[in-house]
Amino acid sequence: MKLGYTIVYVPDVEASLAFFEKAFGFERRFLHESGTYGELATGETTLSFAAHELGHTNFEGGHVAASESALPLGMELGLVTPDVAAAHVRALQAGAREWAAPSQKPWGQVVSYVRSPDGTLIELCSPLGG
Repeated sequence: MKLGYTIVYVPDVEASLAFFEKAFGFERRFLHESGTYGELATGETTLSFAAHELGHTNFEGGHVAASESALPLGMELGLVTPDVAAAHVRALQAGAREWAAPSQKPWGQVVSYVRSPDGTLIELCSPLGG
Protein backbone atom coordinates (compact mmCIF):
# COMPACT_ATOMS: atom_id res chain seq x y z
CA MET A 1 0.00 0.00 0.00
CA LYS A 2 1.09 3.59 -0.56
CA LEU A 3 -0.36 7.05 -0.01
CA GLY A 4 -1.84 8.15 -3.31
CA TYR A 5 -3.91 11.25 -2.59
CA THR A 6 -4.51 13.94 -0.05
CA ILE A 7 -7.94 15.44 -0.72
CA VAL A 8 -8.90 18.77 0.83
CA TYR A 9 -12.58 19.78 0.82
CA VAL A 10 -12.92 23.44 -0.13
CA PRO A 11 -15.59 25.96 -1.10
CA ASP A 12 -14.09 26.68 -4.56
CA VAL A 13 -11.89 24.06 -6.21
CA GLU A 14 -10.72 26.38 -9.01
CA ALA A 15 -9.68 29.07 -6.52
CA SER A 16 -7.76 26.55 -4.39
CA LEU A 17 -5.92 25.18 -7.42
CA ALA A 18 -5.05 28.73 -8.52
CA PHE A 19 -3.75 29.66 -5.06
CA PHE A 20 -1.48 26.59 -4.81
CA GLU A 21 -0.21 27.20 -8.36
CA LYS A 22 0.61 30.84 -7.62
CA ALA A 23 1.90 30.39 -4.07
CA PHE A 24 3.97 27.24 -4.51
CA GLY A 25 4.46 26.73 -8.24
CA PHE A 26 2.58 23.42 -8.48
CA GLU A 27 1.18 22.45 -11.87
CA ARG A 28 -2.46 21.67 -12.39
CA ARG A 29 -2.93 18.08 -13.48
CA PHE A 30 -6.70 17.85 -13.70
CA LEU A 31 -9.91 19.78 -13.13
CA HIS A 32 -13.18 17.93 -13.65
CA GLU A 33 -15.63 19.68 -15.97
CA SER A 34 -18.08 19.98 -13.06
CA GLY A 35 -15.53 22.07 -11.16
CA THR A 36 -16.02 19.91 -8.06
CA TYR A 37 -12.69 18.04 -8.16
CA GLY A 38 -9.15 18.96 -9.20
CA GLU A 39 -5.57 17.76 -8.79
CA LEU A 40 -2.11 19.25 -8.64
CA ALA A 41 1.13 17.49 -9.58
CA THR A 42 3.27 17.68 -6.43
CA GLY A 43 5.53 14.67 -6.68
CA GLU A 44 4.63 11.08 -5.89
CA THR A 45 1.51 11.94 -3.85
CA THR A 46 -1.31 13.86 -5.53
CA LEU A 47 -2.71 16.95 -3.81
CA SER A 48 -6.40 17.12 -4.65
CA PHE A 49 -9.27 19.45 -3.90
CA ALA A 50 -12.95 18.55 -3.81
CA ALA A 51 -15.93 20.85 -3.38
CA HIS A 52 -17.77 20.84 -0.07
CA GLU A 53 -20.93 19.74 -1.88
CA LEU A 54 -19.10 16.64 -3.11
CA GLY A 55 -18.03 15.94 0.46
CA HIS A 56 -21.63 16.24 1.63
CA THR A 57 -22.64 13.55 -0.88
CA ASN A 58 -19.78 11.30 0.29
CA PHE A 59 -20.36 11.70 4.02
CA GLU A 60 -23.94 11.32 5.21
CA GLY A 61 -23.26 13.29 8.41
CA GLY A 62 -21.33 16.08 6.67
CA HIS A 63 -17.82 17.25 7.48
CA VAL A 64 -15.98 20.12 9.19
CA ALA A 65 -15.11 22.86 6.70
CA ALA A 66 -11.71 24.44 7.33
CA SER A 67 -12.93 27.50 5.41
CA GLU A 68 -15.55 28.12 8.09
CA SER A 69 -13.37 27.49 11.14
CA ALA A 70 -11.59 30.30 12.99
CA LEU A 71 -8.97 27.77 14.06
CA PRO A 72 -7.16 25.43 11.69
CA LEU A 73 -8.19 21.79 11.60
CA GLY A 74 -6.01 19.32 13.47
CA MET A 75 -4.04 18.47 10.32
CA GLU A 76 -1.69 20.24 7.96
CA LEU A 77 -0.13 19.94 4.54
CA GLY A 78 3.67 19.86 4.90
CA LEU A 79 5.60 21.38 2.00
CA VAL A 80 9.37 20.95 2.05
CA THR A 81 11.58 23.70 0.64
CA PRO A 82 15.22 24.73 1.09
CA ASP A 83 14.13 28.40 1.51
CA VAL A 84 11.27 28.60 4.01
CA ALA A 85 11.48 32.38 4.36
CA ALA A 86 11.07 32.98 0.61
CA ALA A 87 8.27 30.40 0.35
CA HIS A 88 6.51 32.03 3.31
CA VAL A 89 6.64 35.49 1.67
CA ARG A 90 5.44 34.08 -1.66
CA ALA A 91 2.49 32.36 0.05
CA LEU A 92 1.51 35.60 1.81
CA GLN A 93 1.75 37.52 -1.47
CA ALA A 94 -0.56 34.93 -3.07
CA GLY A 95 -3.20 35.48 -0.38
CA ALA A 96 -2.29 33.18 2.53
CA ARG A 97 -2.63 34.34 6.12
CA GLU A 98 0.38 34.05 8.40
CA TRP A 99 -0.10 31.61 11.27
CA ALA A 100 3.51 31.46 12.46
CA ALA A 101 6.55 33.23 11.02
CA PRO A 102 9.59 31.17 10.03
CA SER A 103 11.59 29.99 13.02
CA GLN A 104 14.31 27.45 13.65
CA LYS A 105 13.25 24.45 15.71
CA PRO A 106 15.54 22.89 18.36
CA TRP A 107 16.33 20.02 15.95
CA GLY A 108 17.58 22.51 13.31
CA GLN A 109 14.65 22.54 10.90
CA VAL A 110 13.20 25.91 9.81
CA VAL A 111 9.38 25.90 9.94
CA SER A 112 6.57 28.38 9.30
CA TYR A 113 2.79 28.08 9.06
CA VAL A 114 0.27 29.79 6.81
CA ARG A 115 -3.41 29.25 6.08
CA SER A 116 -4.55 29.27 2.48
CA PRO A 117 -7.61 31.33 1.51
CA ASP A 118 -9.68 28.11 1.75
CA GLY A 119 -8.57 27.62 5.38
CA THR A 120 -6.05 24.82 4.84
CA LEU A 121 -3.15 24.88 7.32
CA ILE A 122 0.18 24.62 5.51
CA GLU A 123 3.54 23.94 7.11
CA LEU A 124 6.50 25.22 5.14
CA CYS A 125 9.64 23.47 6.32
CA SER A 126 13.24 22.87 5.42
CA PRO A 127 14.31 19.28 4.83
CA LEU A 128 15.05 17.33 8.00
CA GLY A 129 18.75 17.02 8.62
CA GLY A 130 19.67 20.06 6.57
